[in-house]
Amino acid sequence: MISEPVSKQLLRVGDVARLTGKSVRAIHLYEELGLLQPARRTSGGFRLFEPSATERVRWIDLLHHMGFSLQDMRELVKDWWSADLGPKAMEELRVLFERKLAETREAIQRHQQLEKELSEGIAYLKACCECGSPAAVDGCLNCTQDHGMHEEPALVAGITTAPDAAKKRRRPAFVKIEDIE
Repeated sequence: MISEPVSKQLLRVGDVARLTGKSVRAIHLYEELGLLQPARRTSGGFRLFEPSATERVRWIDLLHHMGFSLQDMRELVKDWWSADLGPKAMEELRVLFERKLAETREAIQRHQQLEKELSEGIAYLKACCECGSPAAVDGCLNCTQDHGMHEEPALVAGITTAPDAAKKRRRPAFVKIEDIE
């Protein structure tokens, strides 16, 4: 009877999976790798987890989105707990987070550039939907339609550039990287 109130507070593996949006197999894998530990098992062998296990799964997700593999996470936990001094362990973690923050900021910049390229491409292509002189695709190579831009966006130019441009005296086959803004 004493264990009954405790078991009501604990979560079965299926509950943890449901609350975190993970599969039961994923929860079992996290346990196998030492990333998540059940508080105890029932006499029938069912895993019971503290409610805080859902936060641990959230932590695993955060690290995964930062680019960590499950094996990397396992090493991180192992290194943390095997560190001699707390301040040293915290410093190593801080350095790791700073590196990941720099990588994240670089990825954001790349995505912002991609967003700009896509927006420009979409705006350019909208004018194509209202083409005054519809023709075959190769007619697009020498398009005179006003697209409201000084030049074709790189994403459009890359597909509309003739592969044999030098022979046909059309646009160059490649857009120089410095011409992409």
